[in-house]
Amino acid sequence: MKTAPSILPGAVPYQPSEFLHEVVQRNRGGEAVGTYAVCSAHPSVLDAAIHQALADGTVLHVESTSNQVNQFGGYTGFTPAQFAMKIRRIAEEAGLPSTRVLLGADHLGPYSWRSQSAAKAMANACELSAQSVLAGYQKIHLDASMPCGSDPTPLSEEVVAERTAMLCEVAEETFVSLPPGSPRPLYVIGTEVPVPGGETAEGECPVPTRLVDMQSSLDTFRKAFAVRGLEPAWQNVIGIVVQPGVEFGDTSIFEYDQNKARHLAGGLPVSPELVYEAHSTDYQTPSSLARMVKDHFAILKVGPWLTFAFREAVFALGFMESEMPESEGKASRVREVLETEMLRNPAHWDRYYHGSDEQQKFARAYSLSDRCRYYWPQPGVEQEVNRLLHNLSGPLPLALLSQYLPLQFEAIREGRLENSATEIIRHRIQSVLRVYAAACGASA
Repeated sequence: MKTAPSILPGAVPYQPSEFLHEVVQRNRGGEAVGTYAVCSAHPSVLDAAIHQALADGTVLHVESTSNQVNQFGGYTGFTPAQFAMKIRRIAEEAGLPSTRVLLGADHLGPYSWRSQSAAKAMANACELSAQSVLAGYQKIHLDASMPCGSDPTPLSEEVVAERTAMLCEVAEETFVSLPPGSPRPLYVIGTEVPVPGGETAEGECPVPTRLVDMQSSLDTFRKAFAVRGLEPAWQNVIGIVVQPGVEFGDTSIFEYDQNKARHLAGGLPVSPELVYEAHSTDYQTPSSLARMVKDHFAILKVGPWLTFAFREAVFALGFMESEMPESEGKASRVREVLETEMLRNPAHWDRYYHGSDEQQKFARAYSLSDRCRYYWPQPGVEQEVNRLLHNLSGPLPLALLSQYLPLQFEAIREGRLENSATEIIRHRIQSVLRVYAAACGASA
């Protein structure tokens, strides 16, 4: 393989997959470098992530889950090809070329069809695997861990590995049909993480994966790949998902404890040369994320924290709107319409939020799990957000900025941020992304 240039600011590889290979190689070589994956389809989040990649001179790494984007549209309405086209289009419009866009599939497997028989669910999962490769996804997290309608619970590790290898085989066979010179798919295996959509637990801190269990899983997966003649694909497994002992719930954040996860740092195999992929890293402190990268958790997933930051900015702007003596036209009703939509269709939150009516109402707006992220695309909610931005189209009063958005107030006063509502929202989301960029050694 051609040696990729450095991922230092201002220099990027010729292909996103080369960037990921270099991250893995340098991290395993002892350098504190990594990559963060933006797990969101929200337009404002994607906009902020693109601008952060431009600022840092690195790669935009975006991933979609199997229930978010699939051949039937998922809950976003996008197929893999449509989602890939959208991401590349908005990136190029902002000045970020496709050679700096890394698309990943997260939890690719039968999750969305798990109520069906295993045969039907896996047939759909295999089709999704093929479509993802054809759409240009270069990193695929293969996850066949969930029992289907006809399965015993829990599934044995051997069955999970066999189904994972089946999905990989489809991806490899599909890759052959791509134009010559196309980068081969890179794979992540394992799944000691919550199901797609988030965690529900508020109890004790999760226990990090035992080293012996991680090594046993790797051996089981390796054998399953070998049975299907997938030894070349096995060498392109660049990550394994384990539980590093981090998590978040409605009101709690479980911080990374380096001492408890130390056994994992020194237990990775020589071949294939892979790193750990860490899910649910949202709300970790900058120092914790940096320690995780140093301990070979070189692929960090972030999602709800980004839409949480969007919600923070929108709510703050709404408070400012209500305080302003004048505004253009009718005042927006973002919070009221968002609450109405969540009550009208509780499918995305009612299994996750518990307690009294007042506690659930609080969670719908402020939970760290951020289940309201599923409702921003609703036409009524989107209309009210647009109304808010229209009403606040001019420079905002400095006194209100200091009151409700003090960090953005400081940036505006120092000339680092334009005084506009849309720029303020982007800045708030980027403040989260900058934490991840710094932890991964990619911040300008």
